[in-house]
Amino acid sequence: MATVHQWTGLETRALRLALRLSVRAFAEHLGVAVATVSKWESKRADTAPRPDTQAILDTALERADAAAHVRFETLLSEMAGPVQGVVRRIADTGPRAWEYESWAEDLDRVVIALSRQKFAFADSLLSRRLVRFDARELDEKGLYLFARSTALLGDLRRDQGSVLGPLSAQHSYAGARAVFTQLGIPRRVAQLDLSLAVVAEMSGKLEIAARQYETLAADDRLSRRDRARARLWVGTALSKNGRHDYATHVVRAATRDFEDLTEPEDWSVAHQKLALARRGAGDLAQALHFIDIARSSGTTDSPMQRVRLDTAYGHILLSDRATRDDGLLVLDQVGRTAA
Repeated sequence: MATVHQWTGLETRALRLALRLSVRAFAEHLGVAVATVSKWESKRADTAPRPDTQAILDTALERADAAAHVRFETLLSEMAGPVQGVVRRIADTGPRAWEYESWAEDLDRVVIALSRQKFAFADSLLSRRLVRFDARELDEKGLYLFARSTALLGDLRRDQGSVLGPLSAQHSYAGARAVFTQLGIPRRVAQLDLSLAVVAEMSGKLEIAARQYETLAADDRLSRRDRARARLWVGTALSKNGRHDYATHVVRAATRDFEDLTEPEDWSVAHQKLALARRGAGDLAQALHFIDIARSSGTTDSPMQRVRLDTAYGHILLSDRATRDDGLLVLDQVGRTAA
């Protein structure tokens, strides 16, 4: 998700166009005067909104859908002009301008498909673009969409359990990171660093992952939400490494961040991680308490989230001899659902 550390007239114009609003409608959307928006756009990078208006713009961008975020970043790339050291090339076989919007809409569909575990559909949408176009023949806008597609392919492969190797999440994330570095988009580079830390954790490199998470939790290239996620994953790595009490402390801090940010899904995931940390510490009563909070939070509409919660619940029940059979039954049901 895009973030802006300092808004100028350049970014506000890009946001208005990404939201497909007129100057008047954009002013009404933000609650500011039409003349104010006109002044921002006329002065571009030479003016900056007041701090309170910066916060309003942050909220407007945060609430925009995924397709609008893609349009916002590509518009910014175009407005900023050629990136230092990047040669603009559009080959005859490359996409025409009208195809970019269709490509961006496909990426929006991929995000939804992944949340619903429709992996085959997501794979088909990504493959038809990545197979068709050569990154060396694309302009900056096309490169941005290519990198986003490659990063989402990494998410797909991670969710399918393919973590290391030539056709893995790690390979896709590294490729996307290289393109975003070339394009000079630091927030995307940092997000890929976060994804690569997750890969390190999943491949058993817990100490390395924990150190990477700790660094990223204080990295101002990331949004506050992503920094909170990094803090959450510090706790996950610590718990996997047997440091359950310290993990509980770290995850509680991330939970408070998600509560402040009003991010209910992340807040629910944090309670799931708290439950697993307490299970590791042998405190099954607290573990079940946190799972119950997560399950009753109203954020389990996502099939992926529901499967993860049910899996955690089953493993907690397995830890107690009295509920072992119940845990086996839950995990069997989870397996049938995932299949």
